[in-house]
Amino acid sequence: MISRSLSRFVVDSQWRDMPEALRHEAKRSVVNVIGTALGGSSDAATRRTAGTLAPFSAPAEATIIGRREQLNCLDAAFVNALAGNVFDFDDTHPGTIIHPSAPVAPPLFAFAQRRPMSGADLLHAFILGVEIECRLGNAVSPFHYKKGWHITATCGVFGAAAAIGKVLGLDETRMLWALGNASAQSCGLVETLGTMAKSVGVGQSARGGLLAALLAQNGVEGPERPLEGPRGFLQVMGSDPDLAGLTEGLGERWELLRNTYKPYPCGVVLNPVIDAVLSLREQSHVPPERIAGIRVLGHPLLGERADRPAVTTGREAQVSAQHAVAVAWIDGRAGVTQFSDERVKAQDVLALRGKVSVHQEAGHSVDGARVEITLVDGTVLDHVVKAARGSTDNPLSDAEISEKFRTLAGYGCPGFDPEPLLDALWRLDEAPDAGRVIALSAFG
Repeated sequence: MISRSLSRFVVDSQWRDMPEALRHEAKRSVVNVIGTALGGSSDAATRRTAGTLAPFSAPAEATIIGRREQLNCLDAAFVNALAGNVFDFDDTHPGTIIHPSAPVAPPLFAFAQRRPMSGADLLHAFILGVEIECRLGNAVSPFHYKKGWHITATCGVFGAAAAIGKVLGLDETRMLWALGNASAQSCGLVETLGTMAKSVGVGQSARGGLLAALLAQNGVEGPERPLEGPRGFLQVMGSDPDLAGLTEGLGERWELLRNTYKPYPCGVVLNPVIDAVLSLREQSHVPPERIAGIRVLGHPLLGERADRPAVTTGREAQVSAQHAVAVAWIDGRAGVTQFSDERVKAQDVLALRGKVSVHQEAGHSVDGARVEITLVDGTVLDHVVKAARGSTDNPLSDAEISEKFRTLAGYGCPGFDPEPLLDALWRLDEAPDAGRVIALSAFG
């Protein structure tokens, strides 16, 4: 049975069997998501969520990344996962478009401040949690997302449950119960994209997964087949799910090694578009008033997710090709500031945004796109991107991930010195106490 086989795999896995490349990729993922949480720590969604939970949260035991207050570990997992995802700047798993780290790393770090664990134990559990959530995502894709399920939240709760179950030392049966308890909480809707509620779903997946494992530890039983049962996750939330792929190559092929990291805080389908615009701008920058029209051409997913010409908020702009093109051309960059409410309402952006259209064109992967700019004198500027920065074929280096971390820390926590935390995260596998590492993220 699939559910029991996955449970057994998590329980039996040993840190010593993790390849060095996999261990390093886990650190890259953790550095990236703690950086995005620092950047999102001062966002209104994070502040309002922390403020909502604080009166009900005791004991104060776990760090809220980038903030001074502490909450209980369940609520800290919620807030930190939300903060890590709020700018859509966290990692991306190709194929499923899951953001793997936000649902899994924050509950592990929060729980590490309640029950001490080494950095190696945390990384091991993180690797296993990501493996479970991404294999589930593979099995139900592409139907799941197209149907309207927000796959990071729906699959993330299983990853968090497996990861926490591992550090709790659950046996096979209780690990199965943890997955069953996670299945009872799997939720999240694509309709929420562009609003704060999108990251609420991600926060709840982190909290729900942690709760699922704790419930299992204390004897709360689940179904025997929570995943593959006739009314289990795979059958209810998938269409003709790939059941064989869930266990094929377990322990030999690792989904985390496919992970990618964004250079821009927006939907991953916009990365090649922004790359193309910035390349054209560097070659032939002309004032926006000399532009007659801009055509963005790419994979069908580009139009499905990002053809949004009339956005009114920064969150909506994170999934708008029209906005991304306009700010990249005018500002010459695409950072967190470019996807703010203020920039969305700026007259220069609005004027150029109205000239941008999105079209489907054969031959492009999700990581590729073509941008065609027609000037008022009839001149046409054209650029094709085959592999966007941050994609599998054009990955960010460790140094680029570190610089992204520093930039986000400066944005979300002005005055915070990121270097001690950054250094500790890159050496997390050597840390005797992971809780002390995440405590370095407190600020204010």
